[in-house]
Amino acid sequence: MSQYFRLHPDNPQPRLVKQAVQIINDGGVVALPTDSSYALACHLDDKDAVERLRRIRGLDEKALLSLLVRDLSELSNFAMVDNRQYRLIKSVTPGPYVFVLQATKEVPRRLSHPSRKTIGLRVPEHAITLAILEELGQPLLGSTLIMPGETQPLNDPEEIRERLEKQLDLVIDGGPCVCEPSTVIDLTGAEPVLVRPGRGSLAPFGLEETA
Repeated sequence: MSQYFRLHPDNPQPRLVKQAVQIINDGGVVALPTDSSYALACHLDDKDAVERLRRIRGLDEKALLSLLVRDLSELSNFAMVDNRQYRLIKSVTPGPYVFVLQATKEVPRRLSHPSRKTIGLRVPEHAITLAILEELGQPLLGSTLIMPGETQPLNDPEEIRERLEKQLDLVIDGGPCVCEPSTVIDLTGAEPVLVRPGRGSLAPFGLEETA
């Protein structure tokens, strides 16, 4: 049975943030709000929690999960980027984007794509998620909360609790989110490639909005 915390979307209560981080550190899988839809997240070093997150989402080991980071200061620990890539990412973060990047050797193999050696990176623009990342002191591993067989992400915390309370350890109610996934952009090649259209504008990447 999951716990249910109501956090203020702009000024999250520090006591509840600390409790949420404790649940994550104890191996919990949590649903939390982002600047697009709700996401599932867990501790990146907890293999069992990562496997639970994949089961809930119906994802196999080849499906890319994303590192949620508080800012770009941690970028070089997990991804190899050149100056062009860094400037492009910096210009649109924090924001509703996931960037597919070449993973560094420090990234555990189970977290990167098994054949391409890539990792997803996300800097969310949401006070609750950023407060949790700040308190945790390291990235979270996350995925847009889209249920198996469905195309739209979940954005209502009450519905998330109703549907997933036996599978999650915590649902963080930060109010309803935009019912739209993050935009996924692959930056591993010479030019940006749209992987999944979502809330973020494609204009900074020279891509057509209708792509």
